[in-house]
Amino acid sequence: MRMTALNRVPSLMVRAGTASALTIAAVGGSIVVPGIASEAAAATHATKALKIAASKKGAPYRYGATGPSRFDCSGLTLYSFKKAGKKLPRTAAQQYNRTRHITASSRKAGDLVFFHSGRSVYHVGIYAGKGKIWHAPKTGDVVRLQKIWTKSVWYGRVK
Repeated sequence: MRMTALNRVPSLMVRAGTASALTIAAVGGSIVVPGIASEAAAATHATKALKIAASKKGAPYRYGATGPSRFDCSGLTLYSFKKAGKKLPRTAAQQYNRTRHITASSRKAGDLVFFHSGRSVYHVGIYAGKGKIWHAPKTGDVVRLQKIWTKSVWYGRVK
């Protein structure tokens, strides 16, 4: 077997007294080695944005606000993705136009959920899974996790 840095990692781990790579793989774990990043182990921008939005739980709604302590709906998504390394435009409608449109069946945590009336987008949140979103609902409310309350939604994935 040709020896590479990755082939040597398990023997280094065994010598250090930690579990072997085979043991970790057998239980469905992953190996994290400083300086060696795998796509599967790296958190996506969407996952990071979702965590950032969740960290703003309880922040007051303010029309036109983009954070860091007050938000409107698109201000929360703009702020969350910006902190995660992705740029979005300011309004919910502009954000919809900038995303890759996806079906409800292909939605994933971290995708954007756009609420619409006819062809007009009026609200946006970040999909959290299990039919829920993180969003800044309206004046007098706060950033919170809430079940999607209508079927009049479109989904978009930040490119």
